[in-house]
Amino acid sequence: MINASLQHFCNRILAAGTLGLEDVRELGRTVLPDGLTCRDEADMLFGLDRAVPVADAAFADWLVAAVVDFAVWGERPTGHIDADTAHWLAASLGCGRGPTATGARIAVEVVREAETNDAVLIGFALKANRARAGGDEAEEILAYAIAA
Repeated sequence: MINASLQHFCNRILAAGTLGLEDVRELGRTVLPDGLTCRDEADMLFGLDRAVPVADAAFADWLVAAVVDFAVWGERPTGHIDADTAHWLAASLGCGRGPTATGARIAVEVVREAETNDAVLIGFALKANRARAGGDEAEEILAYAIAA
């Protein structure tokens, strides 16, 4: 269940059409001081990432770190991305159109951080980053995933 302060925060940012550094600080300090607590919160922020045309780079950094922490260390089994989590991330980050640059980055960082990964997320990260980075990052992901 999404907390009311996150809903209010997202509504305010959407109305403003911009997400600044102070907004990112508010998100981390006041709105979600303990990070993400459920998938719905992550999904709402993925939507915000897609919808806001102007966002400070700190938002992407915060979102990547929060999702990695939640998906890898908050979901069970801890440290492992199982099929359910991989399918959720791929579907939510892809949103039927492909991931944003931040979404592609999230997929890569989750693969890097987790001890094991489901093939669905590895494939999603590879495809997303081939499209965005021209392949170099994608090959690094594949090498990392195979080594793990």
